Amino acid sequence: MIVGLLILVVFILLGILVGQNVVIPYSSYQYVAVAILACLDSIFGALAASTGKNFKMKIFLSGFFFNAIFAMFLVYLGEILNVEIYLAAIIVFGGRILNNFSIIRREIMDKAHDQRKKYKMKNSKKQSNNVIKSDVEE
Repeated sequence: MIVGLLILVVFILLGILVGQNVVIPYSSYQYVAVAILACLDSIFGALAASTGKNFKMKIFLSGFFFNAIFAMFLVYLGEILNVEIYLAAIIVFGGRILNNFSIIRREIMDKAHDQRKKYKMKNSKKQSNNVIKSDVEE
């Protein structure tokens, strides 16, 4: 799991470095925007899967590349048909990103709740042991 997250961070940093040095022509903004959303969807899906201990690198990599390529194909198809299909892709990927974000948030909140519960139980056992010891000493 840690190796997968490390690879994810390396790819993000690599993308940022490449993105700063590449000039994108105006005519391909829609392609790049939809591809970025598809990649972000895969990244947040991977984060959601890793919080649930269900992360698989093959699924992440295939989703990362194939979703981006398919999303760009939809933009191309929309241009041929003179239909703005990229808007549907933006809505779908945006919804999936928000859904994955909510999964991550719930997992983090559940883990924090479990940690607090364990801490309270641990402290209550210590207090009950102290009460028992004081009763025995009297």
